[in-house]
Amino acid sequence: MTSRLMLDENVSLVYRDQLLLHDPSIVVAAVGDREVLPKGTPDPLILEWCDREGFILVTNDRRTMPVHLAGHLARGRHRPGLILLDEDLGIGGNVEYLLAIAGASFPDEWRDRVTYLPLG
Repeated sequence: MTSRLMLDENVSLVYRDQLLLHDPSIVVAAVGDREVLPKGTPDPLILEWCDREGFILVTNDRRTMPVHLAGHLARGRHRPGLILLDEDLGIGGNVEYLLAIAGASFPDEWRDRVTYLPLG
């Protein structure tokens, strides 16, 4: 299965460029893409879209996104995964982890999981 990542609007599009440079088979969408969701889309709607479309959400939002996710799950919904980046790793370090996750994961492995980078 091809990995499908959705970049929250607070994640630089440099992440998409770097991910696709290293692995063009990854599907990388971003909030603000014309065919996806407009910028300013509320977090609960982003989670619903990722759930429906089968995308792992990648975000820097460690403050509010986990709260929105808890509400999303409490309503009986699911999501393919939530990955929270670590600014101390820089773009290169975070991209390395995302590439490892994308390249070594099984379908649904990240379902209903919250993953904080760096990995354990």
